[in-house]
Amino acid sequence: MVSTKHTLLALVSDRPGVLTRMASLFRRRGFNIESLAVGHSELPNFSRMTIVVSGPAAMVEQVRKQVSKIVDVVKVTDVTEERITVRELALIKVNANADTRSKIIEIVDIFRAGIVDVAAESLTIEIAGNGEKIDSLINLLRGFGIKEVNRTGSIAMTRGGTGPISAEEKTGRVPT
Repeated sequence: MVSTKHTLLALVSDRPGVLTRMASLFRRRGFNIESLAVGHSELPNFSRMTIVVSGPAAMVEQVRKQVSKIVDVVKVTDVTEERITVRELALIKVNANADTRSKIIEIVDIFRAGIVDVAAESLTIEIAGNGEKIDSLINLLRGFGIKEVNRTGSIAMTRGGTGPISAEEKTGRVPT
């Protein structure tokens, strides 16, 4: 079986333990969660999750069905084959001195990133974009000496009109 990356979107009740139950299910199935991001949604008391996991399509579908049975999960959808917008955020702290600072700033500008902290011997850069864009910036900055990198997980949303997870279809509540 071919193992590929799958992007799952979930709408869940904002209650303690939901994330643990979901992660345990993936662990029991032997899936490594490559990325997991969760945050409040447009509805009070509900959160949206983006989960990126690798595995054969049939096995991911089986896990998706089991995740959807978790009490606090309103709906979970595999959007791998859909048109989606995916973004990550990264903070990169890089060595910088008087000689290298202007070169680093030029690179940062090319990537439409920003400098969020300046210290005597370093710059901290913030970048948002797809994973490849972030990887490219990191690779260019390696020559200056990277001190620290912190990346969020991927967040995703289907492109166009209403997404695959309509909050009101399951909750009976219209977003405000």
